[in-house]
Amino acid sequence: MTPSEIYAWRKSERTRLLHERQALTADALADLRARIDAHLQRAFPDLADGIVAFCWPYRNEYDVRHLVAALRRQGATAAMPVVVAPKTPLIFREWHPGVKMAEGPLGIPYPEASPEVEPDRVLLPMVGWDVDGYRLGYGGGFFDRTLAAIKKRPRVIGVSYEQAQLRSIHPQPHDIPLDFLVTERGAYRRDPGGLRFLDDPRAYSSPACYAGEIAPGYFGEKPEKN
Repeated sequence: MTPSEIYAWRKSERTRLLHERQALTADALADLRARIDAHLQRAFPDLADGIVAFCWPYRNEYDVRHLVAALRRQGATAAMPVVVAPKTPLIFREWHPGVKMAEGPLGIPYPEASPEVEPDRVLLPMVGWDVDGYRLGYGGGFFDRTLAAIKKRPRVIGVSYEQAQLRSIHPQPHDIPLDFLVTERGAYRRDPGGLRFLDDPRAYSSPACYAGEIAPGYFGEKPEKN
């Protein structure tokens, strides 16, 4: 495929996958989130150490905020990516409940003026993923630029759903693969031969649900009007 054909194919697949994801019901999303939460905590107990970066959920992405709340209670520092300018690397700013937020590209909120930090680990959402560990994002290329430019590369853990799997995204020279991937099925590690499934989900008990422990407004959302 030529670069222009790959661009068109990715755009088409992105549209298809987003349509499928947005068709998920609230109950299905809650079940997927709880299962992914459990796999992340079991596979990566060191997420509570150091600085973990996450993205505000967008269009039925896995909602990592509940896990982040638990990690912060265990001592982690949370951070979020910030778009500085088009076609430039992202920066990361510290996030905690009550921090002032602004609206960024695609309407996704970000910390407006909190301290800039360097994450140790990044929980990275995606539209699609392939068997070689490459990510199909939203087309802006921000994370690839960031990972290529960052001095101390963090461990990159992709988070997605099994239904978003592709045979290949037809990676280009600028595409940077994940280190790990976690879906509702379990955890994968990227080896030279591609993604290797690491978990036996039958060994997992029912995960805990943190939603009831979080007070309204914890994430900085605006209160609903009666």
